Formats: sequence, structure tokens, C-alpha cells
Amino acid sequence: MNRKFFTANSTKALPILIVMASVFAAQAQPRHPLQYKLTDLGPSGNPFGQAAGVGDNGLVAGFDTAPDGTSHSILWYKGKPIDISAPGLGGPNSGAGGVNLRDQVMGQAETSKKDPNNENFCAYFTGLQCLPYVWQFGVFTPLPTLGGTNASFGAINNLGAVSGYAENKQRDPDCRPGVAINGTGPQVLDFEPVIWGPRPGHIRQLPLLPGDTVGMALGLNDLGQAVGTTGTCANTIIAPFLAGPHAVLWDIDGSVHNLGNLGGTINNALLGSGTVALSINNRGQVTGVADLPGDQIFHPFLWTRQTGMVDLGVLDGDAVAGGLGLNNWGDVVGASVTAPGPAGGNARAFLWHRGHMSDLNALIPANSSMYLITAFSVNDEGQIAGFGVVTSGPDAGEVHGFLATPKY
Repeated sequence: MNRKFFTANSTKALPILIVMASVFAAQAQPRHPLQYKLTDLGPSGNPFGQAAGVGDNGLVAGFDTAPDGTSHSILWYKGKPIDISAPGLGGPNSGAGGVNLRDQVMGQAETSKKDPNNENFCAYFTGLQCLPYVWQFGVFTPLPTLGGTNASFGAINNLGAVSGYAENKQRDPDCRPGVAINGTGPQVLDFEPVIWGPRPGHIRQLPLLPGDTVGMALGLNDLGQAVGTTGTCANTIIAPFLAGPHAVLWDIDGSVHNLGNLGGTINNALLGSGTVALSINNRGQVTGVADLPGDQIFHPFLWTRQTGMVDLGVLDGDAVAGGLGLNNWGDVVGASVTAPGPAGGNARAFLWHRGHMSDLNALIPANSSMYLITAFSVNDEGQIAGFGVVTSGPDAGEVHGFLATPKY
């Protein structure tokens, strides 16, 4: 792998990144691209792949399905996949979720230890313990829990800090007794929002809103601000399709703030329902998903200190959507879906730019061989990563990761 993106000497310059990001964010935003170049990340012949995060250096992190059916962490360099799953943390399954300017990749991986509570915390259905990790140049570093069995990730910033959530030892009778709507559980232990690092081995638990008992820190910026959700073990669901009743921001001093809502809170019987902050940029803008009144419909939002939570709407003809990624320009990406629920209908990757939401499929060449389902991440160069279904050729029907690069 080419390491020119970040050298050891650059570590001293990391604090400058924060200043540069603030200056950069105040500059005039480039014009909206008329079209995107689409790269099918494949790999060919693989039934499922997902690009989950794209760094400002163009590296893409995600996962795909190995021939034996297990999930492997993948890092794409110049569109070519590199399987970084070995040696992992000792278990068969792993997945990468993001990458920073130091070429650090974070994700989650199973260990070889059995989960004594069989919580299926990372939805691999193996009964093994699951932990977040940081990978750099072939070295896997597991991130600790708060004394419990499992933990999982949210985001990684350019300083090497990782947000997420970790179990403690508290067995909570308020937890759901059965399997959640997303297939995880039954949850037994409480899980708390945390930030790992950037100092090696360091974990910091974040406070909850009054009355709440669990939470997840999901987005994280270079200033150390984090966003996520808090609730109780009865109404807060871990990933995938994570959900909680309160969207929150943890400021630099660690204080927790309720970001409000769009009239609803959460419906645990509806997949994707909830009020959750998912991403925060260096300007303090936040995106996520929030229920509307009645908790049957949810929309993406953009929150700022000046405007509060603003509904971004959905693509024409759709009912629900979520804002999953955000860059320093304020561009939001995500998925817009015709109807809620696992059998709801078709999903389309979207880009929200300066007050307008576009179907990303309309911004790629008409002869593209992929239909873009979900966009998870957008970097400051405007590159968008996600996954879609291959529509033609020998791989038709397979789900692959994609990278969309703007053509100005």
C-alpha cells in the first residue's frame, strides 16, 4: 500500500488539521457536479460487498463475503480490494467501517471467545464475542469494553480516536427478552457511548440524557465532538439498522445535549424507526434520521446550532429516508425508500446538496451497470461510497460496493 498519504512526521501536524478543516469549511463550496464517474468496487464474482466509508485520501473501507460465507474486512486502494481481515481478532467474521488520513481503518471483528449471553451483538449469528478494532499497516488492535462482553464502532477521526458503544457488567432487566427486529439479541447487558483513544488503550464513557440508561456514540469529528443516540435498553437497538429515541451531541467538554426531534421518537416494531444522530462534521453540522409524528415515517435531518433540526425530506415518490454521511461542505448522503419496513420497497442512494435532494442514480452515466441502493459516506472531495446491485454483465444480481467520483 502506498503510504504517501500520511507519514510518521505528519503526526506532529495533526492539530493543524483541525484548523485547516475549519478554514476549509468556511470557503466557498465548489459547484454541484453534473455527473459522477462510477467505480464498481466488486470484486467480481462476490455475492455481496459494501463500501462503508471513504477517507479524504480516497481510501475506501468496507467488507465483502468470502468464498466460505464469512464476512471479511476490505480496504480498497485505487479501486482494488485488499483483504485486511487476517489475522483479525481470532474469529471468522469482520467488517471495516471507516478510514482516516493516517491510513487507520476501524471496524468490528469476532474473537474466538464465546459470548456467554449469546447476544449476537454484531449480527454474525455465531455466538462469538465481538469487538471494535483499529487496523494500521497489518496490525489489528482490539478496543476494550467497559467490563462487559461486546462492543462496536461508530466513526474514526483524523487523530485516531474512535467513537462507539461498549457493554458494561450491568445485567438490565429492562432489556428486550427476545430478538430485536434487526435480528440482534436478546440483549442482556447495558451498553454505553464511548470514545476510544487517541491514546492507545484509552476508553472514555460519555454521559447520558437524564432518565436514559444506554447509548451509542456514532459520528465523531476532528474537534472531538460526537453524536449518537441515548435511551433505555428496552427501546434502543444496536446495529444494523440501529435505533434510539433521542438524538444527542456530546460537546468537546463531554457534556451531552438533546438535539430535538421532528415530532416523533421511536417505534421498535418498525425497522429503521428512531431519532438518531449519525454523523457530525468539523463545522458542527449533524445529520441522521428522525421519526415524524405518529412514529410510522422517518426522514433525514440536518441540525445546526442556528437552525436546530431541519427535515430534509425524501426523493419524489418515497416515504422514508435517512441521512447517513456528511462532509465538511454540508453535503448529506443516505438512502431514500418507497416505504418503511423490511418489505417496504425500493431504496435509492441520494445526495442532498444546498437544499436539493438528488437521486444519485440520475447523476451517474446512463449506461452504468449498477443501481445505487445506499450511500454511506461522502468525503471533502465529493467522493461517495456505498453499495448497489449489479444490473448487467456476468455479475448481474450481485451486490457490490461502489465509489462515485464527481466530474465537475
